[in-house]
Amino acid sequence: MLIGFIVAYLLITLLIGWWASRRVHSTKDFVVAGRQLPLIIASTALFATWFGSETLMGASSEFIEGGLIGVVEDPFGAALCLILIGAFFARRLYRLNILTFNDFFRKRFGARAELVSAIFMVPSYFGWIAAQLVAMAVILKTITGISFVTGIAVCTSVVLIYTYIGGMWAVSITDFMQTILILVGLLILAYTANREAGGMEKVLASTPPGFFRFTPEANLHSIVHYIAAWITIGLGSIPQQDVFQRVMAARSENVAVRAAYLSGAMYLTIAFIPLYIGLCAKVLYPELHQDDPQMALPQMVLQHGGSFIQILFFGALLSAILSTTSGAMLAPATVIGENLIKPRFKNLNDKQLLRTMRMAVVFVAISSAFMASWKTNIYELVGQSSALSLVSLFVPLTAGLYWRKSTNIGALLSMTVGMGVWIVCEFMGTEIPPLIWGLLASILGMLVGSYGWPDRSYADFIEQESTEQNAEHA
Repeated sequence: MLIGFIVAYLLITLLIGWWASRRVHSTKDFVVAGRQLPLIIASTALFATWFGSETLMGASSEFIEGGLIGVVEDPFGAALCLILIGAFFARRLYRLNILTFNDFFRKRFGARAELVSAIFMVPSYFGWIAAQLVAMAVILKTITGISFVTGIAVCTSVVLIYTYIGGMWAVSITDFMQTILILVGLLILAYTANREAGGMEKVLASTPPGFFRFTPEANLHSIVHYIAAWITIGLGSIPQQDVFQRVMAARSENVAVRAAYLSGAMYLTIAFIPLYIGLCAKVLYPELHQDDPQMALPQMVLQHGGSFIQILFFGALLSAILSTTSGAMLAPATVIGENLIKPRFKNLNDKQLLRTMRMAVVFVAISSAFMASWKTNIYELVGQSSALSLVSLFVPLTAGLYWRKSTNIGALLSMTVGMGVWIVCEFMGTEIPPLIWGLLASILGMLVGSYGWPDRSYADFIEQESTEQNAEHA
């Protein structure tokens, strides 16, 4: 019965993608759903950006092993990211009427900054997508017995098909439906697990002393790692294309801002449900956490849950994985088409560019599938993908929006020096997290480049935007 449900669910997802494809007539439709999403659809789409295998499987296992402070990165850092986007980035970026973050880098800092930022942004998604493919493959192997590689191929194929044909319309509509299934499934499972475990008081009493501590120990090592956990996704995922596309798909700038706030609140509340279910599972079946903590929840449901509970849980899990993966595949494909290929083939018309973006979706999917076969730790894959954009893109994006003195050379140095220092520190295995060194180097690069090589980039940017807005109004 469970296998039949999974097959039916995947087929329904493909049908939604086919239906959504009828609304795709241009690259704007494909990338940002024609900027027509209402608040509820935009909010669920943003919520689904983060709510994937890391939250349901990776974060729950980290929570059980390390307590509340072990999940600062996700869900707390992820919720922080969405709230910061609503407060400081959504409105300003929405007004620019652009398709990618890299379009902003071109307008603000020039074509070289666009190219470098695109080269750095695209690889940052492979780990994120691979994490979702790993989760799906493990689940399919557990349920059906198919091989890990076959599971990766199945998941990749399904997401690839409906993202390829429907773009952001397919991503947004499926995200809305999947969010409903996620919420219903998790609430019912949490109620059932809580009842069988003897109630919340008994579950919470089973935790060791200090389990719910949320502040670091009073030493430099703990504080630095605590800060790193907050900013990995909290700041590192702000300059990522999948979030940007979902924000830009809103029907107005006010809707974009409200959707960011609402999705942050949804994430911070709904993401606690699987964490609590994980605690219940540890009370009920402690032996399940001894082998692979990431699989504790799925194993609990399979071994001790009835058919109805199994369908609800795996429906929610499949929904979370599919919704996260689809947006993550579309994002780098958009950057490849818009910022790497289009500037070098200036005669491309919109139809040809749309075809190019769709082929880029295929490339991203295949590359991520290979990465999923190579590395299988979900939490590590996600963290590494966010660190890439933190050390290279966060500083020039923020400075470009808020610091008038930031210059073209400053942006280039910020991206390249930050990335270079991060790679070196990763290779050396520094005691302080490499992303901290990379972020500091990125800030230093921006300061040195901007003060050492001043230019008119900000004035040119303002003048260009004013000209475009006047032409649009005319």
